[in-house]
Amino acid sequence: MTDTHHDVLIIGSGAAGLTAALALAQTRRVLVLAKGSLDSGSTAWAQGGIAAVLDQGDTFENHVRDTMIAGAGLNDRETVEFVIERAPAAIERLRELGVPFNREKMEDGELHLTREGGHSHRRIVHVNDATGWAVQAALLKAAEDNPNITLLPGQSCVDLITARNQRDYSGSGRIWGAYALDEESGKVVAHVARATVLAAGGAGRVYLFSTAPRGATGDGIAMAWRAGARVSNMEMTQFHPTCLYHLDVKNFLITEAVRGEGGRLRNPATGERYMARYDAERMELAPRDIVARANDDQIKRYGLDYVHLDISHQPPEFVKEHFPTIHEKLLGLGIDMTKEPIPVVPAQHYTCGGIKIGLDARTDLPGLWAAGECTESGLHGANRLASNSLLECFVFGEAAAKDILSCWDTLDDPPEIRAWDESRVTDSDEEVVIKQNWTEIRRFMWNYVGIVRTTKRLERAAHRIRLLREEVGDYYGHFRVTTDLIELRNLLDCADLIVKSALKREESRGLHFTLDYPETTPVAHDTVLVP
Repeated sequence: MTDTHHDVLIIGSGAAGLTAALALAQTRRVLVLAKGSLDSGSTAWAQGGIAAVLDQGDTFENHVRDTMIAGAGLNDRETVEFVIERAPAAIERLRELGVPFNREKMEDGELHLTREGGHSHRRIVHVNDATGWAVQAALLKAAEDNPNITLLPGQSCVDLITARNQRDYSGSGRIWGAYALDEESGKVVAHVARATVLAAGGAGRVYLFSTAPRGATGDGIAMAWRAGARVSNMEMTQFHPTCLYHLDVKNFLITEAVRGEGGRLRNPATGERYMARYDAERMELAPRDIVARANDDQIKRYGLDYVHLDISHQPPEFVKEHFPTIHEKLLGLGIDMTKEPIPVVPAQHYTCGGIKIGLDARTDLPGLWAAGECTESGLHGANRLASNSLLECFVFGEAAAKDILSCWDTLDDPPEIRAWDESRVTDSDEEVVIKQNWTEIRRFMWNYVGIVRTTKRLERAAHRIRLLREEVGDYYGHFRVTTDLIELRNLLDCADLIVKSALKREESRGLHFTLDYPETTPVAHDTVLVP
């Protein structure tokens, strides 16, 4: 494959990337790069749904308040209002694309709304328990049908193309696209563009247990950081309270909606419904950080492998109708959720921090926009409210496209860019180094930088990161890049950003809980890291 030139380059083929692509392609030629297959990102894995004020008794103010409470006051109120007020229009666009949202009993009835933890009203539109898959399919079909959009799977982005990569060096900090490894040919290609949108997802795979797909290695965050963009609130890692505990299936999520429809958490050893000890008022519908810490506490306190999530008291038909995907998956593993409890553990679920962006989705770097889980827009604050994440993708994917089109005439044509140079590297002779370091990062991040933290544990993690940085840097300098090596380098950068951010926050707030600073400070402040 040879170097390519397009009007706009989009890195990521999930909800944020495809939303931006469809809006831009009305007038521009767009290239969308995907690592792996076009539907292998987090969007397709989203079981829950999309939060929007559509119920008669609900208001934007209610949704704003629920989001701010879940975010422990760290959210930016202007951003929260901006996103929530655009939710109904985003749902309408998806309906026009053919997303078959569940309706009340009649075929043409109102949309069926469910409720999830932290929400004061029913406001989650969904497609059974596989909303993300339906959204991904509809967006992909629209993109495939658009002659102005080129979709390119099997591309692992190595780095953003900056002014340093111009034939005539410039110190402008301008971004001109990205270098990407074409997995089929093994060659690194320069994809050059006037405008670049990062929609590369989160960094879930930095942890040993995660509900994120295999490719969630923080590529966008790490590339933007290396290019000179600020990142914010990386210590705010959301752990989903209920990931299936099964030795053969590592990352199957049991959606929040199971608790929303009456699921109860119990201690398998004592049978106690224990949430009354942690949040007597909201019980299982408390925000995720509270439920995840409760589950973690029960597991550690009683030496358990897992806790039980039980919805078997509901009628079997009700359970099958609401959760067909989960019911079928569990039956295949020998668990009948209509008759018995589901064994669950907390697992990393969402990266609330990321590349700092404004309401126009601009980053610090000229020519670079970003949207979705790789960003920190101010929406989630210290903890993401359930089903606000897909919503953020649609709103900021649209915002990026709108801003790019509005300033198009001020964007310069790209200069001549240097080809990727691999004249001083050879093929790797010891892939085991990558595997060993990958495993080591994920294990110490889980043990030292997990649901409950201490300064000593964080310092231990920082020490290991320093040792690994030397080893990985040496390896990267000597061998040709592979997808595994690119991902390892990005994981290490993201682990470093998470640990540095966690050490800077001397309080407990939302998802960041440290035994050394259990109190919450009176004033909320973002943790902003500057390259």
